[in-house]
Amino acid sequence: MMDRRIGVYICYCGGNISDYVDVERVKEAVSEDPGVVVAKTTMFACSDAAQQEMIEDIEANKLDGLVIASCSPKLHLFTFRAMAERAGLNPYLYVQVNLREQDSWAHQHDMQNATEKGISLVRAGIAKCALTAPLNTMRIETTPKVLIIGAGVSGLRAALALSDMGLAVFVIEKEAEIGGWTAKLGEMYPTNRKGSDLVAVLSDEVRKRDNITVFTSAELAGKSGTVGDFSVSIEVRGGDNISLNVGAIIVASGFSNYDPPQGEFGYGQDGVVTLPEFKRYLDNASGPVDHSGRPIKDIAYIYCVGSRQSRTLENPNLYCSRYCCSSAVHTASQVHARDNSIHQYHLYRDMRTYGKYELLYTEALNDGSIFMKFDDDDPPNVERRNGKTHITVRDQLTHGEEFELDVDLLVLVTGMVPSDNRKLVDTLKLPIGKDGFYNEIHPKLRPVETVIDGVFIAGASQGPKTLSESVASSLAAASKSAALLMKGYVDLEPLIAKVDPMQCSWCDECTEACPYDAIEKVSNGDKDVAKIIPALCKGGGACVPVCPVGAIDVEGYTDTQMTAMIEALAREV
Repeated sequence: MMDRRIGVYICYCGGNISDYVDVERVKEAVSEDPGVVVAKTTMFACSDAAQQEMIEDIEANKLDGLVIASCSPKLHLFTFRAMAERAGLNPYLYVQVNLREQDSWAHQHDMQNATEKGISLVRAGIAKCALTAPLNTMRIETTPKVLIIGAGVSGLRAALALSDMGLAVFVIEKEAEIGGWTAKLGEMYPTNRKGSDLVAVLSDEVRKRDNITVFTSAELAGKSGTVGDFSVSIEVRGGDNISLNVGAIIVASGFSNYDPPQGEFGYGQDGVVTLPEFKRYLDNASGPVDHSGRPIKDIAYIYCVGSRQSRTLENPNLYCSRYCCSSAVHTASQVHARDNSIHQYHLYRDMRTYGKYELLYTEALNDGSIFMKFDDDDPPNVERRNGKTHITVRDQLTHGEEFELDVDLLVLVTGMVPSDNRKLVDTLKLPIGKDGFYNEIHPKLRPVETVIDGVFIAGASQGPKTLSESVASSLAAASKSAALLMKGYVDLEPLIAKVDPMQCSWCDECTEACPYDAIEKVSNGDKDVAKIIPALCKGGGACVPVCPVGAIDVEGYTDTQMTAMIEALAREV
């Protein structure tokens, strides 16, 4: 460590850190550590003024290492790397210590121990920094073409946006027709435009574009290559296979509707339907509202069917589907417009007609709909009596008073569930969240990116969304894809695994552990060894612990660095 010249900067974070950690004491404790040349505190390390001061220190003191103790690396890792680069310092000689989320916010009522922990964390960062080496990003030339999986509104809208930016687009849709769920919808709120009309407009616009090609009855059969230069194989129904080269992939494969099992809230009985089934009836029928030829005078809706389920169920859907409440009250308004003599009862757990959709709830109230709130642990009981659906419910709005309803039709307000796309998930190595939908890297900072570079997700494939929300995410994915491809190259992180060919004796354990197929077998003299494919490796390190001879390390997170950090953390403060 004595050979290194390291600068250490500890951030107050405007009180987020300094209110719970004595940052001045932390600075004093580490200022005399081996290798530390500069040790300072700063109110906001991410501010322009603080960054300029660091640049001046790096240049004046010829620093060859930098440690910044502030907030999560997810927020400012790239900010500080760019600052180091402006100062002429290799950005991978910089280490960020998370003093906020891992210390101050976790120990807000114990400043003494939080400060001692902060000293240990900063010392661990210094120990790691002392063993860093300059690294360089990998540059890959990109192919200015994008593959979009799914030709619903999200996929079509992304295709048009990319087309406008001059990129070639290939869209594959597993169904025979494009448009997805929206193509099956009638009038939608708030424009009252039919879903089928909206899809027709998008379809006509797509046909006008020479740089958009749509394949229907087609699925992704294979993928190889790396970000910027993927080779994909498309299987078209009938046996044809098409090979394409694309630079990025957008997955907008949509969702499925929850299908209640027989008996759930009476489903399967006459007079019990799901909300999608009822909406299709309203969209396609005219005249009086009826069911199986019988006029309807009383309708009940039970909310949260298939959403926010009990943990006692096998594989429950714990999430809220978000759009269902708005869809149900919009349907109630459509029914009232068709026949204002129909009585409508809404049995709900929580009403979530958020944003502008609150107007729908108000409209349904004004139209005479009756809303009853049931307890999570006491759902309505449904049975068939005397040719009608009999419902018993305890209304929390009237302090648990029990009501009995006899209705002609019961509508189960079902939510969105993930589509069954196991083959697609396996082919693209798509990350799946706990809810079964595709998982983004970060819902706020990187909302459409996946851990697979060059593969983006959009629309309701990520989770329950309204149409406007789905389009917003698809345009974000299009923007990210264009930013990746239009400059002609992409720089990849060098923090990847490396293999020592002298130690490796090829046992195949690492290839089994790698989830990204980033390791291949190659010949090295008279023996076979493992070799990392740099553009595929994510630096996750799953290969490191399974190697029986310790031939694998991860750049920036080597065993030597990790050991030094552990020893620093174990030092007495």
